[in-house]
Amino acid sequence: MIKLLVIFLATLVSTEVHGKVNSGDTAWILTSSALVLFMTLPGLALFYAGLVQSKNVLSVLCQHFGIACLMSIIWVILGYSIAFSPGDSSLFGNLSKMFIELSSNALIGGIPEVLFAMFQMTFCIITPALVIGSYVERIKFSVVLIFSALWLICVYCPVAFWVWGGGFLAQMGVKDFAGGIVVHTTAGLAALVVALILGKRRNFSSNTMVPPHSPILTMIGASMLWVGWFGFNGGSALAADQTASMAILVTHIAASIGAFSWILIEWFRFGKPSLVGMATGMVAGLATITPASGFVGIQGAIILGISGGVLCYVAVDIIRIKLKVDDSLDVFAVHGVGGIIGTILCGFLISSNWGGVGFDEGLSAVDHVKIQSYAVLITVIWTVLVTYIILKVISLFTSLRVDEQNEIEGLDTSTHGESGYHS
Repeated sequence: MIKLLVIFLATLVSTEVHGKVNSGDTAWILTSSALVLFMTLPGLALFYAGLVQSKNVLSVLCQHFGIACLMSIIWVILGYSIAFSPGDSSLFGNLSKMFIELSSNALIGGIPEVLFAMFQMTFCIITPALVIGSYVERIKFSVVLIFSALWLICVYCPVAFWVWGGGFLAQMGVKDFAGGIVVHTTAGLAALVVALILGKRRNFSSNTMVPPHSPILTMIGASMLWVGWFGFNGGSALAADQTASMAILVTHIAASIGAFSWILIEWFRFGKPSLVGMATGMVAGLATITPASGFVGIQGAIILGISGGVLCYVAVDIIRIKLKVDDSLDVFAVHGVGGIIGTILCGFLISSNWGGVGFDEGLSAVDHVKIQSYAVLITVIWTVLVTYIILKVISLFTSLRVDEQNEIEGLDTSTHGESGYHS
């Protein structure tokens, strides 16, 4: 009799736990996790690979693949705990969730927490992968892995905790729906620091850019990014609901307007709109809408798409031509500037007058913009300082760049012993 009672109570408990899990939300986040990983492998990998010289195409693919593997390992062991454990302070999470040791019935909203950890893992993979665009064609593969590992632990995970894990910025009320601060601002600023420390490629010219070896690969990769971004932004709702639906819609609108902005600018400026320009403008629109995607309406998406497309185009000119910085694939100008613009503009575009979700109770547009700007400033300072320190520490033990002969030969054969193309 007692045995039957125990079985009955256990059945009730399991039914209660199962009832808390929303199968529709879970299915959507499972799909979104695959979509965001798809953004890196193969989306971003192909996007970047098409933009470099043919002798370096495999090196770019290897960098993406290596980062995806190593970041996944670090995230499971340590990263998730730093970013999403309840912290003893408002600066860092504790180590209570190392190796993602979670209760079998732990939930985040209506989904299992283990799924949430997997979804967030795909974000921690793509963020250091974005930085690849600043150092292609001249960096050691070993340095890529060491730098990315240290940067994930010391920059990405703390900022993720500040914004998404209950840290001090979250407590202030910062709005970053899918990573304008956590992903794009950190990656963009890190890219700028790496480009400055590493120095220019041998063939870099601010006036004559080495043509991409395969705009076709770049377009294919960009298309994968566009599709994957629906999981990036829509999945950040953590539910299959109205918020996710609107996030996907505004994401698509901003991407379309960002791309079309570059079409018009290049058409007017050079008389010929380029495929690479269209793809880059699309990414600028996506980066700009990301922090606001769950908070704004169609009007906000249009404004953010135009702002990202135009201002990121201007930023590319300033960084590459005026300042002569070899941020090789324009990571800071597109992702950093786009993420910062979207984060700050989100402060007033969330107004219900613009079709957004409305301001937090007791706060005005000015208050929100102040909070957003403060969050950006703190993130910029932390990212620049820690990225610089990491690079300097690594340089004490090994040179960051390959030697001149290997750079001339190309990293495909000199570093990986393979070639992307055979005549």
